[in-house]
Amino acid sequence: MTDQPTSSRRTVLKTAALAAISTGPASLLSSTMDPTAAFVSLLRHPDLVRAFGPGEHEIQVQMAGQGRWTAGTAEIETTVHPDHVAVSMRGNGISRIQLRWRGDLRSIKHFLGDHWERSYADLEWRGHAPNRVMPWYFMASDGQRTNAYGVRTGAGSMCFWSADAEGISLWADVRSGGVPVVLGERTLSVADVICRQGAKGENAFAATRAFCHQMCQAPRIPAKPVYGTNDWNYAYGNNSAELIAGVSGLISELSPDTDNRPYSVIDEGWAMGPYSGNFGHGPWVGNPRFGDMEAFAHRLQGLGVRPGIWFRPLTPLPDTPASWKLARAHEYLDPTVPEVIEHVASEIKKLVGWGYELVKHDFTSWDLFGRWGFEMGSSVTSDGWKLHDGSRTNAEVLTHLYKTIREAAGDARLIGCNTVSHLATGYHEIQRTGDDTSGRSWNRNRRMGVNTLAFRAAQHGSFYLVDPDIVSITKAVPWSLVEQWLRLVSESGVALFVAIEPSVIEPKHREALKKAFALAAKQQPIGEPLDWMENLCPSHWKLLGKTTEFAWMGESGAWPFSD
Repeated sequence: MTDQPTSSRRTVLKTAALAAISTGPASLLSSTMDPTAAFVSLLRHPDLVRAFGPGEHEIQVQMAGQGRWTAGTAEIETTVHPDHVAVSMRGNGISRIQLRWRGDLRSIKHFLGDHWERSYADLEWRGHAPNRVMPWYFMASDGQRTNAYGVRTGAGSMCFWSADAEGISLWADVRSGGVPVVLGERTLSVADVICRQGAKGENAFAATRAFCHQMCQAPRIPAKPVYGTNDWNYAYGNNSAELIAGVSGLISELSPDTDNRPYSVIDEGWAMGPYSGNFGHGPWVGNPRFGDMEAFAHRLQGLGVRPGIWFRPLTPLPDTPASWKLARAHEYLDPTVPEVIEHVASEIKKLVGWGYELVKHDFTSWDLFGRWGFEMGSSVTSDGWKLHDGSRTNAEVLTHLYKTIREAAGDARLIGCNTVSHLATGYHEIQRTGDDTSGRSWNRNRRMGVNTLAFRAAQHGSFYLVDPDIVSITKAVPWSLVEQWLRLVSESGVALFVAIEPSVIEPKHREALKKAFALAAKQQPIGEPLDWMENLCPSHWKLLGKTTEFAWMGESGAWPFSD
């Protein structure tokens, strides 16, 4: 056979590829001139289902009927409803599932995904990147419309999306620990798939907000905004009752005289573990720098602030039985052990019983999975390790833990930190949506704080109250930059927490804080990033109905090294 010219071979290959796309029921190629063609509806059975066992080993899948597939001893089913597609699974031996809907996404210019838990200065709109992992949901913009694809909050699996010019894939991790879940006779609700076609002329931020409302059917939103102080970014664990009482008095003085008083959250450092050099651990009683924690809660109330406290649920106590500990790492507790769940509930009830009206619980994602969100990628944890109860998926285990904490907390408010965003909705009033800001490095505030506020502000009021983390007033960070960060958070309508190093406070700080608290104490419209499709750290914002520009870089620009 005579070789075809290179250009001819390319034409043949391109034609064959497009023909392969159009063979499925999702073909949109015949209507590429239609401005709505970039929208691929997922409200149908997927065109492809794949299943994988341990070590990413692919298991042969066979169709068993409309919307039903078998994979070894397991069965995967999709049920199409008017507003969602329910994905379920029965049987054993499956670690991951891929569902793929074919369609023409060639006209999409930018994609935005979410994160597994907190973000790490890495949320952004990007062009086509087929291997990009987009946890929970993603937005797709062709420049005129912004379409949306995702799973409802509270899924029974850890879900992420990938998208390319030829289709959309949902990947569902149904492991328990690092091995396939053992379902026995029960049926797992893997996820409810939903999508939304953007309206012409609707901007991307409005489309994202609308889709967040659609994903979360039962958020737990407090009636009034949340604001106050958290000591971490100036004390870093070296805190004390006297230090916190002094700052709390200042916060109380500068807050508006309303019935929505500020919180004073005592972060890491109050318990016995840090006092003996064992940070992140109990026993969960006041160390000598604090004394009686119930008495201190009453003292804070007397200062006119609402007491809050930090807690790490999945670290053992000195007398914790070995049977409670996680097989992956004995430094942490296994939340599938019934006694561990009872222990966590008991500690939360104790904190609330002391008078703490807000509990910030931390590290459950890291402690369970052994990976930070930026390390998870397509696999939230390593393969091979087992939980005590292997009949529940990792998503179900975390959801049960959050539910336990919620029920134990009663009417107290919860902030989840290092918690899985899509599973925490309905249980937390407030969610730390980004990695730590800093009282030592402005570069970290710019990267972590501004980025998470810009790219997760759309979740505010839909999933929970967004907490972009602390605004720090310390010697180490320039006030000219901090003042802008304070203004952005307070005028964005989200939760505002400040850390104040007492020795640096001057009249200019007091004036700015008083103005910020007056705004933060009342409902405000959500701040909208205007240049977020081009800028990881947006400088142009719509705040309180006006366009505002910020200068985030400072005199020396970005610091390209570790912070």
